Amino acid sequence: MLPAFLLSLREGLEIALLIGIILGSLRRVQRPELKQYVWLGAGSATALSLVIALILYALGASLQGQAEQIFEGLMMLLAAGVLTWMIFWMQRQSRMITMQLEAGVRQATLQSGGRALFFVAFFAVVREGIELALFLTASAMTTDGLQTIVGALLGLAGAAILGWGLYASTLRLNVRSFFAVTSILLLFFAAGLVAHGVHELNEAGWIPPIVEHVWDINPILDESSGVGMLLKTLFGYNGNPSLTEVLAYIAYFVLVLIGLKLAAFPARPSPKAIS
Repeated sequence: MLPAFLLSLREGLEIALLIGIILGSLRRVQRPELKQYVWLGAGSATALSLVIALILYALGASLQGQAEQIFEGLMMLLAAGVLTWMIFWMQRQSRMITMQLEAGVRQATLQSGGRALFFVAFFAVVREGIELALFLTASAMTTDGLQTIVGALLGLAGAAILGWGLYASTLRLNVRSFFAVTSILLLFFAAGLVAHGVHELNEAGWIPPIVEHVWDINPILDESSGVGMLLKTLFGYNGNPSLTEVLAYIAYFVLVLIGLKLAAFPARPSPKAIS
């Protein structure tokens, strides 16, 4: 439940902030009558994301045996990759999002008005919604489906409350700190998805385990116990992992650290720009 809650809270808050930026831009250009198109675009994007989530979940539930293991393994690896890309993308582009959306709103109000504004809201929300659909589908494969749904609903409700408070009142949230903390937690969750994905592909025979069980500490902390299940869904804990699971888990964090170091260096201006 907790991973689904964190994922939904973060993605939901991003969506709420995007909608708030669009509505705020409309208020500044004195076109409040176009708000309905914003909500229509956001609602359509949400509906499409929900349909995609149901299709992915139904597809996974319809498979059995090796096909199910392959599907779950690939889904988890894909979700981990998209989640990691999202975190790095937000870190680099967050300052530009507001300006891009405000420019899009101004352009939409000058052109076809409602229809253009519908697409501004739709495309702003649909990316976040599809990402969340992918993450929740992968999360549901590592825990109970009902817990994933409950966690997602609680996270989205919390995001809606925070988003409304930020837009309608003087409430101030340190968004940068919020995303920094959740990014760290989600990186651990993504590493767990990588390990889970490799485990499924081990069982399917696509990736050799090399060593079946590097260690076995289930007698000390059983992965099926309450604490073990929490660690499993949050951090990919496995009491008796294969060697390739361990190597994949370590390799993920090595690549993340390399990415963080590269992201910390500003891009050098080209010689043409200098001259």
